[in-house]
Amino acid sequence: MPKKISKKKVSAAKQKAESKKTEFPVQSRNRLLRNFTEDALRSYFKNLNGHKPADIYKLVMGEVEPPLLHSVMEYTDGNQSLASEILGINRATLRKKLKQYRLNN
Repeated sequence: MPKKISKKKVSAAKQKAESKKTEFPVQSRNRLLRNFTEDALRSYFKNLNGHKPADIYKLVMGEVEPPLLHSVMEYTDGNQSLASEILGINRATLRKKLKQYRLNN
């Protein structure tokens, strides 16, 4: 049976998460991530040396999802309820992805 998290703990974790926010506006942070992703993909395509790309979605998700999940779990001090809320996914989906990438320690 899953361990219940008290509302107090979730509230404390949310307050801690709020205090960790950077001073950059959200749109600026989003643009930085988008630009970095576009640059990385341009570089990837440029360096294919004639090889045909395949399963690019799987490749990108396999490279992006593990550090995303790790960073959010670190940010929330392992609080899966808060992490799933931040990620905008169901907690069961988060658990499945953590297990998939072996990040459930």
